Amino acid sequence: MALDPVFLSRLQFAFVMSFHILFPSFTIGLAAYLAVLEGLWLKSGNTIYRRLSEFWVKIFAVSFGMGVVSGIVMSYQFGTNWSELIQVAGNVLGPLMGYEVVTAFFLEATFLGILLFGRDRVAPWLYFVSSVVVSLGTLMSAFWILSANSWMQTPAGVEMRDGVLHVTSWLAVIFNPSFPFRFAHMLTACFLTTAFVVGGVSAWYLRRDRVVGIARKGLSMALGLIVILAPLQVLIGDAHGLNTLEHQPAKIAAMEGHWKTEPGAPLILFALPDAVRETNHYSIEIPKLGSLILTHDPEGTFTGLEDFPRDERPPVTPVFFSFRLMVGIGVLMVLIGLVGLWLRFRGRMHDTRWFLAVCQYASPIGFVAILAGWVTTEVGRQPWVAYGLLRTSDAVSPAISGGNVLTSLIAFGVAYAFIFGFGLYYLYKIARGGPKPVEEEHHTGHPTPMRPLSFPGESI
Repeated sequence: MALDPVFLSRLQFAFVMSFHILFPSFTIGLAAYLAVLEGLWLKSGNTIYRRLSEFWVKIFAVSFGMGVVSGIVMSYQFGTNWSELIQVAGNVLGPLMGYEVVTAFFLEATFLGILLFGRDRVAPWLYFVSSVVVSLGTLMSAFWILSANSWMQTPAGVEMRDGVLHVTSWLAVIFNPSFPFRFAHMLTACFLTTAFVVGGVSAWYLRRDRVVGIARKGLSMALGLIVILAPLQVLIGDAHGLNTLEHQPAKIAAMEGHWKTEPGAPLILFALPDAVRETNHYSIEIPKLGSLILTHDPEGTFTGLEDFPRDERPPVTPVFFSFRLMVGIGVLMVLIGLVGLWLRFRGRMHDTRWFLAVCQYASPIGFVAILAGWVTTEVGRQPWVAYGLLRTSDAVSPAISGGNVLTSLIAFGVAYAFIFGFGLYYLYKIARGGPKPVEEEHHTGHPTPMRPLSFPGESI
């Protein structure tokens, strides 16, 4: 049986990307959290903020390192697996990724050294500034990467000459039609992901009566962010969906599972899409709600999959289900935030055992939602790698064989299981060790200087 290099190259990139995106999506939010903690510590002198910062900066350091390692592998794949993409679109993608390295990665990596080793060795204001710069670096990195990816979704500012894309307007390239919505949607997802991890770890400590004052503060800050950002993410997602309907209608049709173009389309809650027969089985629907959500008119019309050529339709089943998984988790986030707000008003947020258990076990849902969202947007873009300009089948390296890709994919799987298995175990050990207790958790004066950052297993 012949091995398809296009499918295997896509699978390999998806595998590496799935590992990589977990770490930046966490460290973007965590860097901002550290900057907030350092600012609060500098302003108030409350020891709890410092203990939280000292604890989470260890987790940030390990996560940042694993994100860098997994990201390097992705860069090489452009040359090994996707040389035709670089041949055609390198004038656009190359500079964007170069800007990310020059303006963002170098910046955050440089000041990360101060964040890791500068505690009590530099002035408190400089340490705070370093945390802010690291956070800005992560945001700038996300800006350039999402600009490049958004351009592949909604290309703009280019023209094709002799089979090669040339930039006519860098502003149009960078701020392409989908970029503002995707950037806002992704950043909010990153902050929510971090909030659920911080809240879940804090709830774990509270359930075991450990570092109670620190854990209460961590849970309060996390849920305070969730109750604001989770509903906001729903609104951003709606705006993003309308933008996708305008520029990528086939993706929307696959996400909604609609085959026919009809007014008053229903919202399909569940179904088993059948691409061969162009229909859905066991469909559960709410009449007219699909049109109301997508067109803001219960009798509105949007294009169904039948109106697109078969070779321009994305794979319906993975897009359909990944979208519902993402939306379902978003609804769950809103509910957890609202329940937390209700318990906060009742003064029971920190000692309601079942709610603490919910927060603990909800820790990873942000990661799951991000992975589901990326499956939706990337698989939904098919069969295009640069939408409407370059097909995925034409972007793969011509000389690469399916056997070579499969061999490297297996090698990646083994290496990632080994390296990241140890990395995740190390993160677990740090989290289990917990923050250093505060001698007097109600203390609001500046504490005595502490030792430099230390990790589990190091001599103190």
